[in-house]
Amino acid sequence: MKVFLTGGTGFVGSYVLRELIRQGHAVRCLTRDKALSPRVEQAVGSVTDPETLRGLMDGCDAVVHLVGIIRENPARGVTFDALHFEGTKNVADEARKAGVPGFAHMSANGARPDGVSAYQTSKWRAEEYVRGAGFARWTIFRPSLIFGDPGPGGFEFASELARTLVRPWPVLPVFGDGRYEMQPVSVEEVAAAFAQALTLEAAQGATYCVGGRERLAFSALLDRITDATGHARKPQIPQPVRLARPLVRFFDGTGLLPVSLDQFDMLLEGNTCDNTAFYRDFDVVFKPFSPENLSYLNRRRKPGSA
Repeated sequence: MKVFLTGGTGFVGSYVLRELIRQGHAVRCLTRDKALSPRVEQAVGSVTDPETLRGLMDGCDAVVHLVGIIRENPARGVTFDALHFEGTKNVADEARKAGVPGFAHMSANGARPDGVSAYQTSKWRAEEYVRGAGFARWTIFRPSLIFGDPGPGGFEFASELARTLVRPWPVLPVFGDGRYEMQPVSVEEVAAAFAQALTLEAAQGATYCVGGRERLAFSALLDRITDATGHARKPQIPQPVRLARPLVRFFDGTGLLPVSLDQFDMLLEGNTCDNTAFYRDFDVVFKPFSPENLSYLNRRRKPGSA
């Protein structure tokens, strides 16, 4: 199968790309400037500029659309609406013009019309567009927190928490009581499911909530990240939400805090889902959120680093 892949140079995309190749698919990967493996056909363009997408999907059997952001930068035109909704619309429209029958789309757990954040509502609008675009085959995935080795320069939530919170602080400030639950899922499971969805009959016309088999309170998640970094566990100091939220709002966009205001609101509502259909339909190997599977957090660092 000839697959057109967007977001293939990102954290999750790099795993999906390898899995598609492993399963024998030919991949044409959308990129702006990054050099790719000789085994991958490179297509230069941007999801935010429909003119650059013209003809790039001709001859493809399916599109795997992964492009997304976790923080906005309005000054550069990088917004949830522009990337999640308009970007998805541009890709889906061009895919339909090219006669591509299949479309697998990356959404997010919590996507809904009345979400607590623009991140969630923009993801919902993108989902709705894919569902109504007229593809013969489509599948939507809503992953919770995805963990795995992000490689050099990649963004991944466990690595970010280790960098901004666990390593530098002698105590760990925790928003609220820390009891809100997370359901981390490994990037390998997500990548395998995307590749399988292209040919799996049960996945056609389906939306999957994708979370791991274990639910963890945020406080327990921080303990496991701490264990994986090789540090002794640190005291956790609850921060009242009524005081923390104005602080997060004030510093939002500066990069000085480990979360944006959108992420803060989503964190407090938890990130869990019913994964029954996901583990029923896909042949994936569950990887727990354990220190062993988080060993990438304890890479050898330069002398003097935190």
